[in-house]
Parts: sequence; structure tokens; C-alpha cells
Amino acid sequence: MKLEGKHVIVTGGAGGIGRALCLRFAAEGARAVVVADLDGAGAEAAAKECGGTGVRVDVADGDDVAALVARAEESHGPVDLFCANAGIGIAGGPEVELDAWQKIWEVNVLSHVHAARAVLPGMLERGSGYILTTASAAGLLSQIGSAPYAVTKHAAVGFAEWLSITYGDRGIGVSVLCPQAVRTAMTAGQEGGGVAGVDGMLEPEAVAEVVVAGLDEERFLILPHPTVLDYMQRKAGDYDRWLRGMCRLQARYAEVMGLPDA
Repeated sequence: MKLEGKHVIVTGGAGGIGRALCLRFAAEGARAVVVADLDGAGAEAAAKECGGTGVRVDVADGDDVAALVARAEESHGPVDLFCANAGIGIAGGPEVELDAWQKIWEVNVLSHVHAARAVLPGMLERGSGYILTTASAAGLLSQIGSAPYAVTKHAAVGFAEWLSITYGDRGIGVSVLCPQAVRTAMTAGQEGGGVAGVDGMLEPEAVAEVVVAGLDEERFLILPHPTVLDYMQRKAGDYDRWLRGMCRLQARYAEVMGLPDA
């Protein structure tokens, strides 16, 4: 997918990866960039940087997402690319309060469902359109220290897969972005990005560079940390061996980071 002349919506666009995507898409010649975020003021600030439009949106609210798409299309025409980028992280395991589990499920999973419901009808009618889902390497592997994050990111990848399988022959492109540690608000305060930083911490701008290349090639998996593919292949090749290795990683980081089971 070439970005020049395209109408793009980016959720979670006020900062981090989302802001970097907005700036890079504008630099690539997108005709309209809609910056959507729960932080309305932040969305407007990022929009000023990229010459786009800032909108306050709660991605966990389906009506809010539908209204976002309707307003964007009224102002700029059909949406060519929807980047469902917003996400949150919560540490812990099954002991995490159920309302917190519900919240991360709504933001990290149902937000992608809301986005698809809002943009797919028009895209299918036109026979063209693209959805970029920001998940995480945690959605392909796992996340030491956070069951809610690992589970919801797996679900996000699974939904993106389903969209690609179901609509790929009807003109709908789907990519899923799965980085490890990126220097964003989510990793702030984690030395070296925490366990996800084992292969290095990337700047959001570097991730945006990889995304543009991945969209250009229309690759389903966009991996800013290429070694994630090696880990996936090891996991698929010998699941039990991979789990034993992850247990060792868990023990090492539990000791270093003072996790409950250290």
C-alpha cells in the first residue's frame, strides 16, 4: 500500500508509536491524517505537527469509534487505512481485579472489533481498504509478568488473522504490528524496556519506518525486531522446549525485577 494521497486514521495517535505513525504518514504524502486519542489535547497537538485533524476518541466505546469514522469520512472521504494502534498494559496474573481485566480486554481487543465494524462495510463496498492492527510480540510469544497483556495481544493477533483470511480476497489488506520494547509511555520507568527489551529498545520513529515498508509490501506480520520471527519458529518447532526456555527467562527476570514469584 502506497500512502501518498491516502486518508488515514490512527488511534492512540497522541504519543509514542501512534504519533510517529501520523508524522511519517504525513511525510509520505497522505492527503488526510486523523489523529485520534483519549487524550484530546494530545491528539490536537500531534495533529498540528503533521497537518492533520485531532479528535478525542474512546476506542473502547463502539459508538465513539463509529462516530470517528463517520466524521472523518464526511470531512475527507473514504478511509483508506485505519490504524488501530491504541493499547494499554496491566501487570499481574489471574489475581488482577476483574474490572481491570475487562478494561484491558475492551481497549486491546474490542477496540479492533469496533474499528472493523466501522470501516469494513465501506471498504468492502469499494473493494479496497487496509487495516493495521498494533499488537505486540507478546501476541506471538508471551509477556513475562503480565497475563492480561499476553492474553489480549494474542486475541488481537487472532482477530487480525481472521480478518485477513476472511476478507483478503475481497480487496482488504491487513497487517499486524508486533514490536518488542519501544520507547513510549508504556515502557517509561522500565530499565531497558524490561523483559521486552532483551533485544533492544527502539524509538517510535524507527518503528514507523518499518511500518511504512511493511505496508508497502503488504506484509501481514510487521516485526520491528526481526528476531521475533526466530522466536516464533522455535516456539512452533518445539513448543515444550520453548516453554522451558521461557520458564528460565521468567525466573531470571523475577529475580532481577522483584516479581511476586521471585
